[in-house]
Amino acid sequence: MEGKDPWIKPLRGAAEPRARVLFLPHAGGAASFYAPFAWRFPDGYDVAAVQYPGRQERFGEPFVTTVEGLAERLLPSLRRWAAEPVPLVLVGHSMGASVAFESVLRLGSDRLTARCRLVVSGRAAPSAGRETPAFDSDQDLVDHLARLGGTDAAIFSSPDLMELVLPAVRSDYRAVARYRPVPEAVVDTPVLCLTGDGDPQVTPEEAAAWKSHTTAGFRLEILPGGHFFLTDHPDTVVGLVTQCADIGDR
Repeated sequence: MEGKDPWIKPLRGAAEPRARVLFLPHAGGAASFYAPFAWRFPDGYDVAAVQYPGRQERFGEPFVTTVEGLAERLLPSLRRWAAEPVPLVLVGHSMGASVAFESVLRLGSDRLTARCRLVVSGRAAPSAGRETPAFDSDQDLVDHLARLGGTDAAIFSSPDLMELVLPAVRSDYRAVARYRPVPEAVVDTPVLCLTGDGDPQVTPEEAAAWKSHTTAGFRLEILPGGHFFLTDHPDTVVGLVTQCADIGDR
């Protein structure tokens, strides 16, 4: 994925890609979180991650405060690749799954999903009706993050780092708390759902409910672990995403 698009951070290039994979981060997350996954893909896979405003090299930019707003702002970047004759796989974890789902819905309205695939991870289906809790204080939010894992422990012990990280986390959690997906929304794209068997954020039933949100193929994979199970099984996750990318065109 070439160019200076601020929304897209390249992680692994391919001169003549057989597929493009785009990771969409979790609440408070950044593109760099997915760098360890990129080099595990086979040759020919172009791998990148979305960089939301307000973090890392986009630190000075204002946050986008809704899930739908993130999808809308990302859409121009996606349209170009969705029109290419190679698969485009959107891989969203937690909040990123919601952004990816909303993005594919919009690409479907543009009739650009023929070669798209959707991978949702660590997120209950829109029809499950699970709501994100509000946190009364920063300490409650920090305690929640510590329980979930996925955040470098050094950040929690550094007031300076926390001061840098917390604004993005607060903004993203507010966006997720306000998000009200359409329970009947359906994409015409194959969906792979990944979930951890001990994830406090998603039950296996809530993950399986993603099946009702696609008119194409559906696959559910339950892996050992909690909310950030994917960091314990990077090779397995990459293998499953690769299989999803290799589904034949519809």
